[in-house]
Amino acid sequence: MIIERTEFLGVDGQKLSARLDAPDGPIRAFALFAHCFTCGKDVFAASRVAQALTEHGIAVLRFDFTGLGASEGEFANTNFSSNLADLIAAANHLRAVHRAPALLIGHSLGGAAVLAAANDIPEVKAVVTIGAPSDPTHVTGLFRDHIEEIEAYGEAEVQLAGRPFRIKRQFLLDAAEHRLTEKIAHLNRPLLVMHSPQDSTVDIKNATHIFASAKHPRSFVSLDDADHLLTRKSDAIYVANLIAAWVDRYIPAAA
Repeated sequence: MIIERTEFLGVDGQKLSARLDAPDGPIRAFALFAHCFTCGKDVFAASRVAQALTEHGIAVLRFDFTGLGASEGEFANTNFSSNLADLIAAANHLRAVHRAPALLIGHSLGGAAVLAAANDIPEVKAVVTIGAPSDPTHVTGLFRDHIEEIEAYGEAEVQLAGRPFRIKRQFLLDAAEHRLTEKIAHLNRPLLVMHSPQDSTVDIKNATHIFASAKHPRSFVSLDDADHLLTRKSDAIYVANLIAAWVDRYIPAAA
């Protein structure tokens, strides 16, 4: 595997930190991986899936959204719309430096983001979601006890995965403006929905709604007893192998 650490500019001029994992040989296609809410490009799910996909000839770019990981910017000023802008900026970077992404993979809120952004990246041939919510407002449930404080004072500090984050009212307003059902219905691309029935962070009912809203070709894979973050290495490798097998129909290996 070849590792390329890079950065590119987001829409507001901040530098976004990225890493490209590429096969040591012919590249069948480039993929773009969107990580989960408040996570980063090096979270287990992102790193393990990306590295496993290189064994199938797929190069994967993963990056830290604005204000997270090694990327510049203030997380408190971000929202779902800014995540979409970051995704499109990442696709533009791939297009300029290597080749536009043919595959979008999104984990958790990143899954909602790739569903919303796919039609803005014309070269995308297939989309994969892993444990994704069917509506970005779902993420507000992670700090439901602070909603009144945010509404009253404009912001609040909340604890997410043991770390403090400042959430502003604009985040709530922006999330409420996005309706994914129509986006999913007009995706016009093959969709693979992957979700664990044991997911305690994003209920599997979300996967049912995404799958029901999509048109064929659509596929669903139950991840059995995997947790939301795919913390077991075997689960992440299983996901990567399934993605590689599924996408072969839509992005065939070069002769």
